[in-house]
Amino acid sequence: MAEYGEWNRKRATLSDVTAQKEFGVSRAFIVKGIRAGKLEYREGSIWGNPYIRVLRRQLELYIAEQYGADRLSRGKNQTELRGIKKEMTALKKRLSELQARKTELETALRK
Repeated sequence: MAEYGEWNRKRATLSDVTAQKEFGVSRAFIVKGIRAGKLEYREGSIWGNPYIRVLRRQLELYIAEQYGADRLSRGKNQTELRGIKKEMTALKKRLSELQARKTELETALRK
């Protein structure tokens, strides 16, 4: 059962699409967990597209139960690595912008 207020906590829930990206599980896997009574869910739709929202904690336990803890940790690590790479790319872009601005200002000061 969900803890009090768990559905409202930030990052406590995720959609079936996000679960596919983060953990590599299919929508059918999530539906199977719902039917088995292992996952609580809520239905929603955005712009007419339906989705299933599940509790992250329960999904992680279900994945570990079905596939093993190593599969769960591998999925989490891949997601974290993707985030780090994205942040590094953004920082590199920002650094190149700052270096260009620095060069521009140094050139203006020399005149």
